[in-house]
Amino acid sequence: MENKQLRWVYLITLSLIWGSSFILMKKALIGLTPIQVGALRILITAIFLLPFGLKSLIKIKRRHWYYLTINGFIGSFFPAFLFAFAIDKIDSSIASILNSLTPLNTLIFGILFFGFGFRKRQLIGVLIGLAGTALLILKGAELNPNQDYFYASFILIASIGYAFNVNILKKYLHDLDAFSITVANFTLLIIPTFIVLWFTNFFETFEVNDTSINGILYLTILAVFGTGLAKIMFNRLIQISNPIFSSSVTYLIPIVAISWGIFDGEKVTSMQFVAGFIILFGVYLVNRSK
Repeated sequence: MENKQLRWVYLITLSLIWGSSFILMKKALIGLTPIQVGALRILITAIFLLPFGLKSLIKIKRRHWYYLTINGFIGSFFPAFLFAFAIDKIDSSIASILNSLTPLNTLIFGILFFGFGFRKRQLIGVLIGLAGTALLILKGAELNPNQDYFYASFILIASIGYAFNVNILKKYLHDLDAFSITVANFTLLIIPTFIVLWFTNFFETFEVNDTSINGILYLTILAVFGTGLAKIMFNRLIQISNPIFSSSVTYLIPIVAISWGIFDGEKVTSMQFVAGFIILFGVYLVNRSK
């Protein structure tokens, strides 16, 4: 399959996986704290990847490790905690919608810091997608006036981290295969994650019961599929496409996340579905051929 068709397969598959990750985090948070969800998600992913990826670390050159370290922290470590804290306070569907700011941030920071160009059509597509996102946010706020929207800023911070992550991968790590990048990222994060768990007294205070076991089960599914396998796929998507196309997966994620939210009892209006179609039109404009 040619890269042009393959990138769409990756985009749709990632939207299904990551769109489901928000409800998995929500379920995991029933039995675990946000700190535990963030840290254990990283640790389980590392444990899953290392047995298959130790040999791939040999391919990595010294000059790569600097960017891999930055990439690991801003693209995986901090977002894991930021999303866990946010979803603990606001609906999972709203969190996924706010994550749609990533393509705009990718475009802005790609131009400002990485020298990437863009077409006028791409900017228009991003703005249309954001208009759909804004509509979804407003309707979500109307339905859930009692939720603490201060934590929505955590999603914004994470989206900025993702934007830098995408641009760093495209400019400085394009000569590494996607699997090596992913394994290296999570290998670097093992020690910092243990430090977080140690200083939050996880090893002394964690209680094993039905609720916490269920939380770890949901988190394991999230770590293996939503973090480990999806990260490999996403890194490969960045290499065979461009930063704007890759980050536009965040426009499709809310549609999947909202569907899961409906099944879980979260309220969604018909206007939010209209906003979803607006978002899809924005994706089309950003990514269509000349």
